[in-house]
Amino acid sequence: MRKHSDQVPIRRSLQKVLFLSIILATILLASLTIHVLANQSPPENQYAASSAADAPSLTRIGTILQNSMQPQRSLSATLPPPKQDPCLHCHITGENKNLWTPLARWAIFGTMGMIFAFGMYRTGSVILNRKTWKPLTNRTVEWVDERYEISEPLTKVLKKPVPKYALRWFYCLGGITAFLFVVQGVTGIMLAFYYKPTPEAAYASIQFIETQVRFGAAIRAIHHWAANGMIVMCTAHMLRVFIMGAYKNPREMNWVSGVLLLILTLAFGFTGYLLPWDQRAFWATTVGSEIAGAVPIIGNLALVFLRVGWNVTGETLSRFYGLHVIIIPLLTVAFMFAHFLMVRRQGVMRPL
Repeated sequence: MRKHSDQVPIRRSLQKVLFLSIILATILLASLTIHVLANQSPPENQYAASSAADAPSLTRIGTILQNSMQPQRSLSATLPPPKQDPCLHCHITGENKNLWTPLARWAIFGTMGMIFAFGMYRTGSVILNRKTWKPLTNRTVEWVDERYEISEPLTKVLKKPVPKYALRWFYCLGGITAFLFVVQGVTGIMLAFYYKPTPEAAYASIQFIETQVRFGAAIRAIHHWAANGMIVMCTAHMLRVFIMGAYKNPREMNWVSGVLLLILTLAFGFTGYLLPWDQRAFWATTVGSEIAGAVPIIGNLALVFLRVGWNVTGETLSRFYGLHVIIIPLLTVAFMFAHFLMVRRQGVMRPL
């Protein structure tokens, strides 16, 4: 019995060593395969290059000798052109020839290698530990919850039951508005990588996004239509709340925060309209700021604040850009948080 019990740890150690050896061999084999596929070239080109470099013909030797006899010619005319690295040449000169082939090759073989390595690790872990496999997501959640204890308060917030009458489509208008706001934020960040908020470069950067950036026109179109949809959905949501009387006691502050969110949504559209800096944007901003200037008492103050002066200039573009990407988004997030908190606290009002 003692001899058998002594052999069990040895057997497990051998199994672990064998398992690790299989994983290392698999990774090395996958790396070698990818390296060979990435560096291989057509045999005809290889033969032509080797024959031209290693086995010069008599004609080439005669040409070199003839050129060496003529001192008026430079030595660079007799030397072959230097061999260029295709990848380095592509990035330096800006050529986009066969750019997707190496990327697709690495993506396919790399993904397959990772899946195979993960499968080997999972199978070996189950065999050695004699336990059911626990997904990595569950392990991550348990690790975070063990240190910060956030599962209990999140459960109270996320698992609150929703009444059946609130499952109708017109109760989802506010959620659709919030989703479109997230779409606006994501696409706006992507556009901000290439946009230049200066009078000299604003319009050119928009044209660059439309014509040169990959999927730039699609991202800008999504940003444009999501802005229109956000205004429409926000207006429809407020009409639904008003028709059903959901603004009455005790939901007065919820209605006030919703009205402020509608104003901020309209401000999003107004400030973003000037950013292309074309004729339509310029004159639309001119007319819109003049409407703000027609407000009694504070009209001139609002006009000067929006235009940073009495006319629409480059400072107006900088002011609108700062409002569009910093001030208004922060205010919108703050009022949305307060709005959702009050809805969660008070619940959804029953239909009339």
